[in-house]
Amino acid sequence: MGKDWSDFMRSSRRSGVDPFIVMDVMEAARRLEDAGRHVIHMEVGQPGTGAPKAATQALAQAMQTGPLGYTVALGLPALRARIAQLYGQWYDVDLDPNRVVITPGSSGGFLLSFTALFDTGDRVGIGAPGYPSYRQILRAMDLQPVDIPTALNHRYQPVPADLQGLDLAGLLVASPANPTGTMLDASAMRALIEAAQGQGASFISDEIYHGIEYEAKAVTALQITDEAYVINSFSKYFSMTGWRIGWMVVPEDHVRIVERIAQNMFICAPHASQIAALAALDAEEELQTNLEVYSRNRALMLAGLPDAGFDKIAPPDGAFYV
Repeated sequence: MGKDWSDFMRSSRRSGVDPFIVMDVMEAARRLEDAGRHVIHMEVGQPGTGAPKAATQALAQAMQTGPLGYTVALGLPALRARIAQLYGQWYDVDLDPNRVVITPGSSGGFLLSFTALFDTGDRVGIGAPGYPSYRQILRAMDLQPVDIPTALNHRYQPVPADLQGLDLAGLLVASPANPTGTMLDASAMRALIEAAQGQGASFISDEIYHGIEYEAKAVTALQITDEAYVINSFSKYFSMTGWRIGWMVVPEDHVRIVERIAQNMFICAPHASQIAALAALDAEEELQTNLEVYSRNRALMLAGLPDAGFDKIAPPDGAFYV
């Protein structure tokens, strides 16, 4: 009897990442649904709303008029220009569209950022608690995630003193954050950027929940510096999780660096999703209606959780978590 050749297949040390538990729970829920069970999904961070009607209509029309092939690696020029326009509308930032890179979801943005900025073994700081996949993506790329424990009195966001002695090559922050929904105001964001730059660490701002804010507008790192990587996505505010479409903004002298990596890693983001995303950017009325639903949900949670015994709460400024 011949040998099973799978006995000879080795796996890399880098592949030994932890599972993204939420996706394992989602798979368990799928199996229950296949068995006829009714499941209320509270495991995965996505809106209960679907893509804006304008997005699906734009794609339906595009599918009738021609093939959807590769786009250029940085994305459709019209989409990049419209995203640059968004920064003027939301933040009064005059952004060069050439600095916008369209990515296959924010996850594609993290892969591009970590590849462009860091070398094997580099230490990258991430706030804890935080999005667990940051840590696993870094490990899969042979980088060293450095947890930065955060405190309730700082609303579960890092502060400059937390960075002392960490010897970081990079700092990744999220505002609004997952899983807390707390945000950095302009002074807190500036202080972290300056602290990171002061020790030669690259600054990455995860802004995927921008647009889902309740009492104040989120601050983008681009209001403070051009020397940062900003990552965003159409998944949350634009309700397009399954379309796997996002974007990043990089310094002017990094555009070609990121473009070369994107060409080889992804070729391009999905053409169909780029068309839908362009239309979604103008669906403000529908998106604001969604936001009103999240706002009512937030009020219910903040009123109900203390009655259930959960009283140590940093009220979320944005996103859809508490």
